[in-house]
Amino acid sequence: MRSNSIKGLVLALAVAVLGGCATSKEDLLTHSDRTMMDIWQQETGGGGSGTGQVARRQLLDARQSLRRPLTEANVRADVQAAPAEQVRYTRTARNEVYRQFQRLPNPDLGMYVFPHLAGTDPVPVPGYTTVFPLYQRVQYAMPGERVEDY
Repeated sequence: MRSNSIKGLVLALAVAVLGGCATSKEDLLTHSDRTMMDIWQQETGGGGSGTGQVARRQLLDARQSLRRPLTEANVRADVQAAPAEQVRYTRTARNEVYRQFQRLPNPDLGMYVFPHLAGTDPVPVPGYTTVFPLYQRVQYAMPGERVEDY
């Protein structure tokens, strides 16, 4: 019983495969004497046909609605504003680290060193001012920790 169903299935599959091979290429893929250049020009409006001209006109109308006038002031303003706008949206490793791990405040202390003698041979050193951070190491906040109140 089982071998009869398998034989029937094999027979049906063979008939389907042979039926597919019996079709000619000309019946499936009909073509005319038009070349690809003719089809291209007709569809883009270069051929002078009615549908191509309509498509070309619609394309020009769509472009015109998106176009804005270019004056010298607009061009200069756009060129000058572009880098500032792009920097805000540019993603760099530095921005990501500073965004996640913000530095905690580390105030600078200013110190005045009075004139003095230094070294084994006493050499005069003029007075000077130096700046150093209050804490020795830079401290970072954990992600999500508030740093605005500090």
